[in-house]
Amino acid sequence: MKVTIERIINEFDTAGSFLVTAHENPDGDAVGSALALACTLKRLGKDVTIYFCDPLPELYAFLPLAGEAVTAIPSRDFDVCVVLDVGEFRRAGDELVNFQGIGKFINIDHHLECDRFGDLNLIDPDACATGALVYRIIKAAGYGIDFDTALCIYTAVITDTGSFRYSNANPEAFAIAAEMVAHGVNAWSVSEKLYESQPRKRLELLACALATLQVSHRGDIASVTVTSDMYERTGTTAELTDGFVNYPRSIRGVEVALFFREVNSGQVKVGFRSKGKVDVSKLAAVFGGGGHHNAAGCTIAGTVDEVREKVFSRLELVM
Repeated sequence: MKVTIERIINEFDTAGSFLVTAHENPDGDAVGSALALACTLKRLGKDVTIYFCDPLPELYAFLPLAGEAVTAIPSRDFDVCVVLDVGEFRRAGDELVNFQGIGKFINIDHHLECDRFGDLNLIDPDACATGALVYRIIKAAGYGIDFDTALCIYTAVITDTGSFRYSNANPEAFAIAAEMVAHGVNAWSVSEKLYESQPRKRLELLACALATLQVSHRGDIASVTVTSDMYERTGTTAELTDGFVNYPRSIRGVEVALFFREVNSGQVKVGFRSKGKVDVSKLAAVFGGGGHHNAAGCTIAGTVDEVREKVFSRLELVM
């Protein structure tokens, strides 16, 4: 891993133009790690384009450089494309997968099962967040950390550890958070922006989702669901559903929580969350997905009712 980090630093030092990206429907770690790296590369005088195949959720608009992110790749060549937190290359979006103007790919990730699609692959499933890997690179290179970079790294770590509630909240997570606070990050200010500034429409959508609560006979699996009709009724989009899966997960006795989100009339995204005893990456793999021990996902063809029945039936057999 040390050698890989050294080779990545060499690319950062010598290359001139960078495309920085992360996975579809970006979460706090994807956004935070990408923007932290972009902040650093810009400080080094590099030409940096920040690209996401889906628009950044409004929730992360307070982060530096968030307003510079684009949803279409410019028609030009890039020396290096840094892909963060994707797990599978396809999750970076079809446009990037088919783009021909990249000199080298650098893949930085902490998913347990991860495509090694990069010319350089820095993968550590023990890292609390991909943002932690970006932090390691910055520290090893001696680039220094300014306030903007610190804010992005802190956001990546706090969101991917569930505010330090998940099992990936390891000593490194707390050490990184402490250092970012020392660089000027205000922990309350970040928490207020992430968790205390919800739009009213999100709660209206959450009310619809909670009405779909379903619990297995044994009480160890629970789910909530969001349909396209709910978006229409509340005037919302999928970006406001982040964290919905934590509500069924919080029920006493539940070991695995599910979040079913209708993508269109024929596809449903399924989010899996575990309290620790069950490796949901293996459960998601049954349906062609993947992820971490405590957080995973997949996409399944069918109606919401069909997919929900299929997933519940299968999990009740294997758990």
